[in-house]
Amino acid sequence: MTQMTLKQQLESGEILVAPGIYDMISALMADRMGFKALYMTGYGTVASHLGLPDAGLATYTDMVNRVATMAKMTSTPIIADGDTGYGGLLNVQHTVRGYEAAGAAAIQLEDQEFPKKCGHTPGRRVIPIEDMVNKIQVACEARKSDDFLIIARTDARTELGLEEALTRAQAYADAGADVLFVESPENEEEMTEIGKRLNKPLVANMVPGGRTPLLPADKLQSLGFSLAIHPAAGFLATAQALEKSYSDIRDNGDVTDWSLMYSFSEFNKIIGFEDVWEFEKRHIN
Repeated sequence: MTQMTLKQQLESGEILVAPGIYDMISALMADRMGFKALYMTGYGTVASHLGLPDAGLATYTDMVNRVATMAKMTSTPIIADGDTGYGGLLNVQHTVRGYEAAGAAAIQLEDQEFPKKCGHTPGRRVIPIEDMVNKIQVACEARKSDDFLIIARTDARTELGLEEALTRAQAYADAGADVLFVESPENEEEMTEIGKRLNKPLVANMVPGGRTPLLPADKLQSLGFSLAIHPAAGFLATAQALEKSYSDIRDNGDVTDWSLMYSFSEFNKIIGFEDVWEFEKRHIN
């Protein structure tokens, strides 16, 4: 059976739940677990690749190369964070074409000023609505296939209020965006209003410790959301496990708590060593 595109899955009416991937280990793990979409988190990818905060420090080249590697090694549709498009309108065109060619199923573009910041951190400022409308129009024109989705995110809620965020989201929909992402609503009532007011597939961003309440998928669907992303779940869990494991080695001179460890044999399977061993059997005496 031919795999459904991300566009077809969003049109099915069933909410999609996408875990955050940020490096090749997380991408390979998530790809084998039956999710219908994966979300390449900008925060996690920048932290993993550069060891820096998600504050506009990563370049287009840094990110598109990560998209290409992840897409090449996985089969699940990837939604990729494209920040602000990395510049002006010509940069947006270049970014959209690059992400699509790299194998992403969708690109997320946001209306923050450069340098952008993580959506659940303070001090975010947005560009004029007309400038973002132009970016969305250019993004839609730049893609080769309508199956490559344009996700328009607005960060206006935190500084300018929900009404401004809704006005912007509708303008981005009118400009051609396929999916709308109102970042950082602060309570369930605001999320309900977003679902009522906007007639496009909607993204809910579930960040532990963030500004938005954490809700299960069925509840989000009842509020009108089509896609629930969990960008931080993977790297926060990994950081917790690393701290415990490394502390164990530091404090005891050895690994004493093996419950923290993933199976080495299973990890060999995920990373592809079985194919290497089979190749060696056939070709190396």
